[in-house]
Amino acid sequence: MPSQQQLKWSELRVGVTVIVAVATLMVLIFLMGGAAGIFSSKITLYAYFDNAEGLKVGAPVRLQGVDIGNVRTIRIVPDRPSAPVQVTMRVSTKYQFMVRKDSKATIETAGVLGESFIDIDSRAATKGQIQNGEELLSFSTPGLDDVVRSGQTTLANLDILVKRLDRIVSSIESGEGTLGEFIKDPSFFNKANDILGQIQKLVGDVSNGKGSIGKLLADDTLYNKLNSDVDKLSHMVDDIQAGKGSLGKFIKDDALYNNANQTLAKSNKLMDDVNAGRGTFGMLAKDEKFPKKLNDTIDRLNATLQKLESGNGSASKFLNDPSLYNNTDQMLVETRGLIKAIREDPKKYLTIHFRIF
Repeated sequence: MPSQQQLKWSELRVGVTVIVAVATLMVLIFLMGGAAGIFSSKITLYAYFDNAEGLKVGAPVRLQGVDIGNVRTIRIVPDRPSAPVQVTMRVSTKYQFMVRKDSKATIETAGVLGESFIDIDSRAATKGQIQNGEELLSFSTPGLDDVVRSGQTTLANLDILVKRLDRIVSSIESGEGTLGEFIKDPSFFNKANDILGQIQKLVGDVSNGKGSIGKLLADDTLYNKLNSDVDKLSHMVDDIQAGKGSLGKFIKDDALYNNANQTLAKSNKLMDDVNAGRGTFGMLAKDEKFPKKLNDTIDRLNATLQKLESGNGSASKFLNDPSLYNNTDQMLVETRGLIKAIREDPKKYLTIHFRIF
C-alpha cells in the first residue's frame, strides 16, 4: 500500500501535467487563431461599419486572404450615426508595410454559411504605411440577409410570372384567344394543309417546266440568251480595251488626256491672271471701285425707273400719258385716208402748176 508521501507526490505530478497541458493547449489555440504568434508585436487599427454582419470577437483579419491578426472588440459608438459599429483589430507589425492608409476593409463571409471575417484590400492603395491607432477605410458588402431579401423579391416576381403564364396556358388550352382558336379549331389545320398541298403542286409544276416560272427554270432559251449577251458584253469590253469605237478611243487615246491637261493648265493660268488682277476679268475681280460704281449705277437706274413709274418728267409722260397714243392712232388713221384718196384720184394731189412771172 502506497504511503501518504507517495500519494502527495503523485497528485503533484498530475497537477503539473494538467497545468502544462492546459498552457500548451492555450498557446496552440492562440497560434491557430491569431496566425501572428504570441510573442510578435502588434498594432491596433480601427474600422467602422453600418452593420456587424455576424462578425465576432476573435474573428480573423486577413490581407489578400492571408491571416495577419484578429478582431479584439466590437462595440457601438454614438458619434457615428451612419457607421456606428466600431471594430478594433490587432494586426501583426510583420505585415504593416502592406497595409496602407487608403486600404479598404470589408466584412466578408467564408462561403454561404461560413464565419465572418475582416478582409483588407491593398491592391489599389497608394498612400503611405498605416500607423498604430489609425482608421481604415471601410466598405459594406451585401450580407446574407440582403441576398435573401433580394432572392425573395426575385422569387415573388417569378411566382407572379409563373401564375400569369399558367393563366395564359389555361386560356390557350380552353380555346380562348387567337392562339387558342388556332390550336383548338381544326379549320386552321385544314387550311394550312390545303395551302401546303397547293405549294407542293406549284413546286411540282415548276419542276416539270409548267407555267412562266417553270419555263424560266427549265427552258434553256433564257440561259442561251444570257450566255449570248455575256459573250457580246465580253467582246465589247475587249474592243474597249483594244481602243476600238468611241468609248475605246475615249479611254485609250492619249490625246483626250493631253487636251484635258492643257485645258486645266490654261484654266489654272487664267485663274492666276484673275487672282493677279491681269486682264478684264482680273481687273473686275480685283478693282475695289468697280463694285461701288456698279452699285451706284444700279441705284441711279432704280431711281430713274421710279421716276418713270411715278409720271414725273417728259419721258415718264411719254410712257404714261394716253394722249400720245390717241394722237398717234389718229395720225395713222388720217395717213391711211390720205393714201387711199391719192390712189383714187392721183391727179388731184400730184398736179404740178408752173407759173411764169
